[in-house]
Amino acid sequence: MSKPLSDHDRKKQISVRGLAGVENVSELKQNFNRHLHFTLVKDRNVATRRDYYFALAHTVRDHLVGRWIRTQQHYYEKDPKRVYYISLEFYMGRTLQNTMVNLALENACDEAMYQLGLDMEELEDMEEDAGLGNGGLGRLAACFLDSMASLGLAAYGYGIRYEFGIFNQKIVNGWQVEEADDWLRYGNPWEKARPEYMRPVHFYGRTEHHPDGARWVDTQVVLALPYDTPVPGYRNNYVNTMRLWSAKAPCDFNLKDFNVGGYIQAVLDRNLAENISRVLYPNDNFFEGKELRLKQEYFVVSATLQDIIRRFKVSKFGSREIARTDFSKLPDKVAIQLNDTHPAMAIPELMRVLVDEEKLPWETAWDICVRTCAYTNHTVLPEALERWPVDLFAHLLPRHLEIVYEINRRHLERVAAKYPGDNGRLCRMSLIEEGGQKRINMAHLCIVGSHAVNGVAQIHSDILKATVFKDFYEMEPHKFQNKTNGITPRRWLVMCNPGLAEVIAEKIGEDFIRDLDQLQALRNFVNDEAFIRDVAKVKQENKMKFAVHLEEHYKVKINRDSMFDVQVKRIHEYKRQLLNCLHMITYYNRIKKEPSKQWTPRTVMIGGKAAPGYHTAKMIIRLITAIGEVINNDPIVGDRLKIIFLENYKVTLAEKVIPAADLSEQISTAGTEASGTGNMKFMLNGALTIGTMDGANVEMAEEAGEDNLFIFGMRVDDVDALDRKGYNAEEYYSRLPELKQAIDQIAGGYFSPKQPDLFKEIVNMLMHHDRFKVFADYEDYIKCQEKVNALYKNPKEWTKKVIYNIAGCGKFSSDRTIAQYAREIWGMEPTLERLAAPDDI
Repeated sequence: MSKPLSDHDRKKQISVRGLAGVENVSELKQNFNRHLHFTLVKDRNVATRRDYYFALAHTVRDHLVGRWIRTQQHYYEKDPKRVYYISLEFYMGRTLQNTMVNLALENACDEAMYQLGLDMEELEDMEEDAGLGNGGLGRLAACFLDSMASLGLAAYGYGIRYEFGIFNQKIVNGWQVEEADDWLRYGNPWEKARPEYMRPVHFYGRTEHHPDGARWVDTQVVLALPYDTPVPGYRNNYVNTMRLWSAKAPCDFNLKDFNVGGYIQAVLDRNLAENISRVLYPNDNFFEGKELRLKQEYFVVSATLQDIIRRFKVSKFGSREIARTDFSKLPDKVAIQLNDTHPAMAIPELMRVLVDEEKLPWETAWDICVRTCAYTNHTVLPEALERWPVDLFAHLLPRHLEIVYEINRRHLERVAAKYPGDNGRLCRMSLIEEGGQKRINMAHLCIVGSHAVNGVAQIHSDILKATVFKDFYEMEPHKFQNKTNGITPRRWLVMCNPGLAEVIAEKIGEDFIRDLDQLQALRNFVNDEAFIRDVAKVKQENKMKFAVHLEEHYKVKINRDSMFDVQVKRIHEYKRQLLNCLHMITYYNRIKKEPSKQWTPRTVMIGGKAAPGYHTAKMIIRLITAIGEVINNDPIVGDRLKIIFLENYKVTLAEKVIPAADLSEQISTAGTEASGTGNMKFMLNGALTIGTMDGANVEMAEEAGEDNLFIFGMRVDDVDALDRKGYNAEEYYSRLPELKQAIDQIAGGYFSPKQPDLFKEIVNMLMHHDRFKVFADYEDYIKCQEKVNALYKNPKEWTKKVIYNIAGCGKFSSDRTIAQYAREIWGMEPTLERLAAPDDI
């Protein structure tokens, strides 16, 4: 029997990574040594692993810079329409490996490091995740940047350079503890500060009205310093830009206090201005109406719009001369995409610039604004929708409040003209919510101020039109669209699962990486014994590798033959990690009852962060860890069931766990998950989905065939019917003995013997205040899990379903999503042409 290949040798065999030419390798080694020499501090002769990582990162970055400059020159020469994707979150993860994949450098770098006696994986592990996002919304933005570059679109991502990203999660005695994510402490080799493009951002002050228009005066100024990160397309030599703003106090900030002896305090107060870009708000699907958050939202929007207008006005590369002053052309040259309502301030800010500064008439400015802006909605949960108190707005952004009121006045005039006498509709459609504290409904502002409004999965877009934004849809149906989310196959297949990428490439070639629809060809191999064997073998190798990682980190012996059953996502009641808990307990009870039966072994992994202020979510984590403590130490159960809470789930951990998963849990209550993108990542990496008909699961079932997913539970209509009838949890508790047993165990302290009342709140919530109807889907979920167990015992049939799933993934490429945005919202045409490389003559 042949000896198994080492990681290094296996990588060298993989064609999708690009072949390493000898001259390429020697040039890389030379550049690496040069960077290492200049990286090392003079009085330190011994290089650390971090020094090696930085030297490699700079070596790879050298290959980006020429392409980056050439791409921007190309845009200035061609003067195409540009798209500006504004997002308060960009969850980028690590950059090194992704850059090597997109530039076809991975094999050469791997060989160069190997010849220098260094381990590539160890160096990659030195890189900090850029965790500038909470979950789906921020990761989607990152995938979109990759696709926009890969499709040759003149695109820019704009956001905030948070000094501290999403917190690091530690589990201490079963509880989540948050630690600051100081991701910049060693520096970031991928960014370039651009002080020449620093912009002032104004806050507070008051407005004065003069015959020639309004003026916003007596403001406090904060400077926005841009940092640029290159975003390479996949092997097409395009390199776009992500520009993140950092807040800086101006030199004269409060220094007038110096004259009264407050110099030290004045200098210390500079921190107040710079706090704007200090930390990412760690809330996912939950709105927190704090002044600092509104400051962040306006800060990114104001700086970005100044940049957009500067770029619109000049057109020659390297020139600062104004070439354009006719703003009627703005919508032909600029598309602004608002990633949820967080950048909604772009609408009143663009109006302020056009009306107050550029002196356009209101009607002209409004027409330009609407044709330029488009809005993506990411949630239907009421607690997630942004509603800013008018008082706070008046204090922080007085001129913008006047503009919002004027937008609303004109908007309500149009509504009244179309629906005379319908006061209820006027009230529902107003941008200002009356009653108690007056609030501005930012979603309404986005709809009124945009020419396109989209949801992120077909079912989600339909729910928006039928419920949340029904009145707006009836008035302007042409605005509403669907753009089902996608994921980039570069990071989520080629990079994180090279073994599977190679097995696929052997069958259908490599073009699927830039055209994921080609995966449909795999349907021809569903009964091909060799292909079935290869796919199963890759999965087993990924499981072995991840099992080693788990055993190192969690000191739990993992059964490699067990089903890896994974639910990783933010901890939230609507995502129903509690339903998963009830299944674990039920399965445990069944094994205990009949220990001699042939049970399908499972290793259940749940991972995700709870927002620090979300008490119930933190209790859910504590319950998961408590269940694990009992089950993992029960000798009767042995290795047939293990529970692991995956600590500090982030992009880099996702890249390890997703390729190793057998079963993907997507079990939100129907009608609550806008789309999901984790579901797509698992599908592409050969896991089968157990899920409700919610979000993109619906379309996944359409693409792969519903028989190839494990679908259970209520549909949206069933949930609505149950709401009308009244959901009574007691009814299910009384009727289902296994459910009653599980709940009684949680309530009675079976999983918390030292604190019997620890989980009383969770039980009380499930029994009396459960908005997400966990018990209503319990019975069907358990039955569906029995089907999962039965199929897992038949590896060949299981793998056939896996192949159907992979073959059905074409639709879920972010390339398809972005091509649709480009054609149907931005009025741009994607291209698969390559730019000439810098060294091409």
